[in-house]
Amino acid sequence: VQLQAFGGGSVQAGGSLRLSCAASGRTFSSYATGWFRQAPGKEREFVAAINWGGGTTYYADSVKGRFIVSRDNGKNTVYLQMNSLKPEDTAVYYCAATSGNARNLVAGIGICCWGQGTLVTVSS
Repeated sequence: VQLQAFGGGSVQAGGSLRLSCAASGRTFSSYATGWFRQAPGKEREFVAAINWGGGTTYYADSVKGRFIVSRDNGKNTVYLQMNSLKPEDTAVYYCAATSGNARNLVAGIGICCWGQGTLVTVSS
């Protein structure tokens, strides 16, 4: 499956953004998908994941309660709604997919596919 992320931009602290990741391929609904981010000078880190059916989600502690991951299999799209944004959320955000369990995304293993990054900048 091929992924394309978009929706990044600049926002002030406390604001919101919604990222989208469009997938190609008829088997998208069988993949767990999620989001990672990489801040300047830091390693890429897990942000959120959702299982193939959308009923199970996982979040990094740093975004829990502020970010919501969801998916629409009819549109082959996964979303990341980001609320109460903080300057430390500034990063390039990547969507990813695995044919395995969504927990694989949490662990950063078994990832088959990456989308190109989209930059989110949060100013104080």
